[in-house]
Amino acid sequence: MEQNINRDRPASSTTLELIVLVGIQGAGKTTFAIQRFVETHVLISKDRLRNNRRPERRQQQLLAAAFAAGQSVVVDNTNSSVAERGALIACARAAGARAIGYLFTSSLDACRMRNASRRPGTRVPEVGIFATVKRFETPSLSEGFDQLWSVDTLPDFCFEVRS
Repeated sequence: MEQNINRDRPASSTTLELIVLVGIQGAGKTTFAIQRFVETHVLISKDRLRNNRRPERRQQQLLAAAFAAGQSVVVDNTNSSVAERGALIACARAAGARAIGYLFTSSLDACRMRNASRRPGTRVPEVGIFATVKRFETPSLSEGFDQLWSVDTLPDFCFEVRS
């Protein structure tokens, strides 16, 4: 599969960044993170903390440790509520990092189709997707983001990023 990457940011930066991916399951967040940030940011995802009894606390510890080590971070979760994003932004601010949000705008139907095409064992139960949709709060700059981008997931996991 050919991967097109939309690059709208400088290739290198000395400023610490927190990238917060926001969207329902199946929107393309993980693929986007890998395509765009794998070489420049530490990837933190609660999906990788499934056996941890307190994944939220562990995520905050990993985030603080990365910033302390001078590393920028991308947080790849649904980040569906203002409260979830607020905790991440507060950690970034404490470290002097910029907070940048990427809102994935894929339709529920498109996300369900992509989820259904995942390998067995990696699919999110439909009830989980609907629960995320029910509690989803659209992000805004007023939450403390320095920048907020909108991401359309195109066929073959290409992405269009807009302000």
